[in-house]
Amino acid sequence: MKEIVDLYQYERKLWNQGISYIAGVDEVGRGPLIGPVVTACVILPKDFTLEGLTDSKKLTEKKRNEFYEYIMNHALSISIGIQDEKIIDQFNIYEATKLAMYEAIEKSSIVPEHILIDAMKLENLKIPNTSIIKGDAKSISIAAASVIAKVTRDQMMYELDNKYPQYGFASHKGYPTKKHVEAILKYGLIDGYRKTFKPVSTLLEKTVVCKK
Repeated sequence: MKEIVDLYQYERKLWNQGISYIAGVDEVGRGPLIGPVVTACVILPKDFTLEGLTDSKKLTEKKRNEFYEYIMNHALSISIGIQDEKIIDQFNIYEATKLAMYEAIEKSSIVPEHILIDAMKLENLKIPNTSIIKGDAKSISIAAASVIAKVTRDQMMYELDNKYPQYGFASHKGYPTKKHVEAILKYGLIDGYRKTFKPVSTLLEKTVVCKK
């Protein structure tokens, strides 16, 4: 029997302490070979409900897009953090993800009283916070942030696909699939690839940088 997870367990505990503005923070894009890491910071109202909301990776694209619109229309605050491949190559993906999370939190139109973060620990965060392993499947706020970040980054990949359809970004979203690697070997590297990622640096030895 499938375990029913209470997605309000962390929020309810904080609400009972008199805390109203709880932000959920999550990231998308740590694994792809190309493009930025994207984070979202979402503050939901106490009466927010959305049946079926969970980790964005477990949702179909159609359902994610539906949930994205609903969250955009009902959240108290939504902000995005983006760190591109240059920052990723300079600092590494883990530190770039932290920077993107800090950015999203800073951009929030409402200052959170407590922040629920999926897995990551933000040591320099001055606001009280809780890091939750697999938080996007345990917290309604983090789940909402997961959907916002995922749809935002996917849209970037669709735009890249329109410009470079031969790479298939619309299907693999930049992740290292067999077809993606084959496209790189055939067409070369375009701007946006994370050159410090081992699969990319290895491919650099076998291919050329594609001119715009």
